[in-house]
Amino acid sequence: MALGGAGPKQFGIVVVARRFSLGASTTTPSRTACSPRQYECEDAELAFRERNRLGRSVERSGMERLVRERTGILTALLTIVSLALVFGAVLRVGPATALPAAPDSLLSAIPHVNALISATAIGTIVTGIRAVRRGEIRRHQQLMVTTFGLFAAFLVLYLYRVSLVGPTDFAGPAVVETFVYLPILAIHILLAIVCIPLVYYVLLLAYSHSIAELPNTAHPRVGRAAAGLWLISFSLGIVVYAMLYWVF
Repeated sequence: MALGGAGPKQFGIVVVARRFSLGASTTTPSRTACSPRQYECEDAELAFRERNRLGRSVERSGMERLVRERTGILTALLTIVSLALVFGAVLRVGPATALPAAPDSLLSAIPHVNALISATAIGTIVTGIRAVRRGEIRRHQQLMVTTFGLFAAFLVLYLYRVSLVGPTDFAGPAVVETFVYLPILAIHILLAIVCIPLVYYVLLLAYSHSIAELPNTAHPRVGRAAAGLWLISFSLGIVVYAMLYWVF
């Protein structure tokens, strides 16, 4: 009797094709290798792969939904943790006291590395602003995430050094320190602190919303404020660095 109503020729073709298919791959059977009653084997394989893809998509969408619904709370939590680490390092309390020591050469190099990081961050911020104005959204995203990475690296290096050796003393005249250096330093530090929640907020919005949705959120408004304050803070940081290590 012919298989599935097929004649002898058709049955022979199916058998040969099945052997060829099994010799080439044992993972994904082809439709030629299946009889009319077994066509569902390929459909089951495709369905399995699709369920895996959908499962990963659901997990990501679930995380995005959580971030979307809890953006303010997550921003506050991240800010609190970040500021606790900052003040802990400056005041030399908490985990900062357990940091391993580093060679003097490394500690001496950190201010110069941070100045380079600040200059690079200024470039990525300016380029990122230009990119979004030109409608280059993907490039804007990459540049601003890079800026955040630079900001994080700056803080880690700065706080590591401060926790071990303390802040650098100003060596210039007292009048310059009182009326120029300290005000610039205070504004630099204040803006850096203010930037922390703003940056977290816009990044969380960007993560949890599509590009089409972002213009209808607070992302553009808060992002402009964060970018402007970031620029000023990084620029003043370079001024502070120059006054400490080059001018005086």
